[in-house]
Amino acid sequence: FRYSSILCECTPSGYLRGKTGHCKTEHDSDCCKAGKMYPRYRCSPPLTKHTRATMTINSFAEGGDGGGPSECDNQYHSDDELVVALSTGWYNHGRRCLKNIKINANGNSVLAKVVDECDSVHGCDSDHDFQPPCPNNIVDASPAVWKALGISGSDVGDYDITWSDE
Repeated sequence: FRYSSILCECTPSGYLRGKTGHCKTEHDSDCCKAGKMYPRYRCSPPLTKHTRATMTINSFAEGGDGGGPSECDNQYHSDDELVVALSTGWYNHGRRCLKNIKINANGNSVLAKVVDECDSVHGCDSDHDFQPPCPNNIVDASPAVWKALGISGSDVGDYDITWSDE
């Protein structure tokens, strides 16, 4: 874990060489490209009362673009549940598992349960649906979270938010 206090960010802990495979593109997922080098992060930006992040969309349902069952409870979750995955550093070895976080966006806020890690270290394999490692500042949210925040249509994809522990 390397942390730069000057930039208030963490730096990559290495790179992963991409390999291709069957990647579901349900929510315009990025799919690994053979030979491309992807940054890996073991840390995330420091937490504040209004931590800035990028919200992405993910299905935690069986057969969805999230891959296997959720890390925290080994279960799949309906697209109607308010659930999220956090980048590796914020996931913090599962210390936020099954706890709510408060997400603020679009003038609204919602509580969502942390059920998974958006792996910032590993990727480009079947366990990760042949998607690259997550960036270090991601709140990967179910469609229900987007709906509860009043975000729809062309705005769904990557959205600037803030979040905090409940």
